[in-house]
Amino acid sequence: MDRLKAYLDTINVVDADDWDFLCSKLEPFTFEKKEIILKMEEIENYLCFLTSGVIRYYLPKDDNDVTFGFAFEDGLASGYNSFITRSPSNFQMETLTATTGWRISHEGLAEVYAKTKVGCTLGRLIAETLIVNSIKREISLLNTTAEERYQSLFTDRPKLLQEIPLKYLASYVGVTPQALSRIRKRIS
Repeated sequence: MDRLKAYLDTINVVDADDWDFLCSKLEPFTFEKKEIILKMEEIENYLCFLTSGVIRYYLPKDDNDVTFGFAFEDGLASGYNSFITRSPSNFQMETLTATTGWRISHEGLAEVYAKTKVGCTLGRLIAETLIVNSIKREISLLNTTAEERYQSLFTDRPKLLQEIPLKYLASYVGVTPQALSRIRKRIS
């Protein structure tokens, strides 16, 4: 929980009473590699903080899934639009590695908002973080090349990228696996 506390303190300092209440609403989780943790048409019930592992966000397709995001250790993961609106998810989430962390239910988070001094501020700041990351991704798709997107991802998480299959990386940067292989050869 120390890593979660450190993460939250980068957003807003949480006093001891609020931290204790928040901890009472958290539960640990462990998922195996290649486990689907959110299916299309399911309602997301959790906001997760990863202490280890990699999760991919994708649209399942008959020929090739479309990977549009990843969540890494020391970061948040959720089908957030479904979590907030309580509506069915329009994408899936799958672990690419064994994944562990802490999660809070929708109901638990509502209690944190209602019963702590910092809850609503944390909720707003977490939502802002997720929105900013989404906007960065959209701008990246519009303004950078596939090679630049790959290099950016590689610069940010080189160790973790070794655990992500090439076909998912290729889909994420918007090219075929063959094209990504050529990009990787060119920049190595």
